[in-house]
Amino acid sequence: MNKKHQLFFALSLLVCIGFFSVTNAQEKRINQVQVIGSHNSYKQAIDPQLFEYLSQKDTTGGINGLQYEHIAIIEQLDMGLRNLEIDAYVDKQGGKFANPAGMHLVSTQRAYDTEHLLNKPGFKVIHIPDIDYRTQYYLLEDCLNDLRKWSESNPEHETVFITLEPKDGSKNRFGTTPEPYNTEVYEALDKQLLKSLTRDHLIVPDDVRGSYSTLNEAVVNQNWPTIESGRGKFLFILDAKDEKRAMYIKGHPSLKDRVLFTNSEPGSPESGALIMNDAKDSRIPEMVRAGYIVRTRADANTVEARNMDYSNFEAAKKSGAQIITTDYYLPSTLFDSTYKVNFGEGKFSRANPINN
Repeated sequence: MNKKHQLFFALSLLVCIGFFSVTNAQEKRINQVQVIGSHNSYKQAIDPQLFEYLSQKDTTGGINGLQYEHIAIIEQLDMGLRNLEIDAYVDKQGGKFANPAGMHLVSTQRAYDTEHLLNKPGFKVIHIPDIDYRTQYYLLEDCLNDLRKWSESNPEHETVFITLEPKDGSKNRFGTTPEPYNTEVYEALDKQLLKSLTRDHLIVPDDVRGSYSTLNEAVVNQNWPTIESGRGKFLFILDAKDEKRAMYIKGHPSLKDRVLFTNSEPGSPESGALIMNDAKDSRIPEMVRAGYIVRTRADANTVEARNMDYSNFEAAKKSGAQIITTDYYLPSTLFDSTYKVNFGEGKFSRANPINN
């Protein structure tokens, strides 16, 4: 082989290597990433005067677990966070949460819901009614609309994973009784997500199941969308168990025609995404290798931040859990701590250490 042919062969080989590298990158799936996101992403701090009042009444110290807040959700996304968490309460008639008891416990608090948005019917975004009620968005619809606008302004963004907790429960000490979730409410929730975000901005179970007989079969065969095809989209996970989860699944085997993925038991027909909050759970790497998308937590209830304890975060990184939530992508401004969570150099996403 003369020098000309040798040079041609070498260049051809480099082109082929480059081609296969690009092809391999394009075939990476959305379950082969690891991202950091926020817990109760919409939450604003309890008013300082109210927090002081509650602290004086609290004999257990539990109120300290609520002493955190978040910057605007859009700013979080602009920083590079790729997971959010939203709580949604039912309010069919409107007004149920418009007059929180906490506003009457301390008279010097700043104004609340000055536009009276809580009087409108629809899903409300609140952490704990009457106590921890300050929020970036009173209406779920407004939150979703902003997400769509941000996505359309950043069409190449990586898939954003969102856990959505359907909040209800019994009457609290102030007399507020959240409305229960049922089949009708879940249908309305799906419709709201589709209306606000549009189908084009969503990855839904039907997209993953494809021609497989069940969603779980598709997941264990690694049939998640590619990273490239997931750009510009959101994937929602319903944070519910037992009866509340069963109601969402009912009539929709393998989550056919549903919008949200469910936190279903591994191996069940609907299983694809798992919420395993204990980052040190030894089962997480096994679930990641099997094809599931797993959400875990780096910190909770301000404990790790107060103690400068990174052990859960280190375990979360090592576990391969695709979604790691934190209250501290930025250090706290509410108490003295420099604790913050990222992958280094302010990065909040990387290749998954387990399944790449």
